[in-house]
Amino acid sequence: METAINIGFASSLLRQDMKQIIINLETPEIHSLEKTGEKDAIAKASKENVLLQIINGKAQLKYAGGNSDAFALIIDGKSLAYALDDDIKHIFLELAVGCASVICCRSSPKQKALVTRLVKSGNGKTTLAIGDGANDVGMLQEADIGVGISGVEGMQAVMSSDIAIAQFRYLERLLLVHGHWCYRRISTTICYFFYKNITFGFTLFLYEAYTTFSSTPAYNDWFLSLYNVCFSSLPVIALGVFDQDVSARYCLKFPLLYQEGVQNVLFSWRRILGWMFNGFYSAIIIFFLCKSSLQSQAFNHEGKTPGKEILGGTMYTCIVWVVNLQMALAINYFTLIQHIVIWGSILVWYLFITVYGELPTSISTSAYRVFVEALAPSLSYWVITLFVVVSTLLPYFIYSAIQMRFFPMYHGMIQWLRYEGQCNDPEYCDMVRQRSIRPTTVGFTARLEAKKRSVRRSEPESC
Repeated sequence: METAINIGFASSLLRQDMKQIIINLETPEIHSLEKTGEKDAIAKASKENVLLQIINGKAQLKYAGGNSDAFALIIDGKSLAYALDDDIKHIFLELAVGCASVICCRSSPKQKALVTRLVKSGNGKTTLAIGDGANDVGMLQEADIGVGISGVEGMQAVMSSDIAIAQFRYLERLLLVHGHWCYRRISTTICYFFYKNITFGFTLFLYEAYTTFSSTPAYNDWFLSLYNVCFSSLPVIALGVFDQDVSARYCLKFPLLYQEGVQNVLFSWRRILGWMFNGFYSAIIIFFLCKSSLQSQAFNHEGKTPGKEILGGTMYTCIVWVVNLQMALAINYFTLIQHIVIWGSILVWYLFITVYGELPTSISTSAYRVFVEALAPSLSYWVITLFVVVSTLLPYFIYSAIQMRFFPMYHGMIQWLRYEGQCNDPEYCDMVRQRSIRPTTVGFTARLEAKKRSVRRSEPESC
């Protein structure tokens, strides 16, 4: 157990100011029972002893209350076998969750898997396990995310894991950089899918309500089929692959940025409902502005009034522009590929409606030459498109600007720090770091904070 504690200090899992809760069976009573060889008595006494130590540990946590003191739990494999019993494991989990660090030493492969299952099922959190040998396979498969290290102990852990790395030190970059980027990309991608499909689908509902549910579609059948295939799919794929809100250097410099994923800041119900509301709002603006602009007035110089095809084509054009420009507003890191897919998706729409409209009426049906003869020659079509797109995106732009300027999230603060050139100002960087520091954190930031607390405590004594 001393070796495990020393490794804990070397790996920053333990700090000097931490209060250690050690659970083991190295007591005179247990030793005396082991000499008698009575297995039932030894098992009963060991279980009671472990339960008593767990209860005493919880009492220490309760006594500490809201103090900034961090606790570390160290338990050996022999004691862990009793702590994982059905009638004790939930109490043991409560104690473990209340500690900043937990070290299980000399544990068997089965115990590793059981501890992982206990945390995953009892705490309801996403668990990650990392191992480099065959004895870690059960733990890797039990965790939500298994990280295998390819090393001298073979490839069993790598073959059983979700992610493989060559050395343990790469775990820092895997979590702090790629973990943060992937969380942000996936959450934004899902929210954007809600937004773009609600924007498109709700205009159909509004049109049906406007026509008293006459079952007349607002758009051509091929318009409906190709919306998610050709006109709005590539930009969101590019966002899910390339977007970066903060560079890799700043992710490593401000590791607390990873807490946005732990606290689920970017995929909360508030954020999802916000994107859905944005979709409903966009659909309402597009439909009513297009309908009001085209209603009961000449559409071109010949004095013709617009029909269903013209209204549907105008609305569809506005939707394609809005959902793609909304993606441009949501992206933090533009690349050439993202420019190509965003502007290319809009261009593909114009090419499609032109080519499709030239096909025979048996194929193009209601879209026959609607762009070449009706939409493109009319100035109203282009003016309405510009006006509707700006009116739809302006509220989101204003909201994003106000939030970024006056109520920035943690990644927004880092973006401002980089924009204002204060990334090399130690005082300002320290202020940003301390924004989310909690007393129970571990690692570099926790050691730095603990050192500051010890200095503050020693100042009155020296005076």
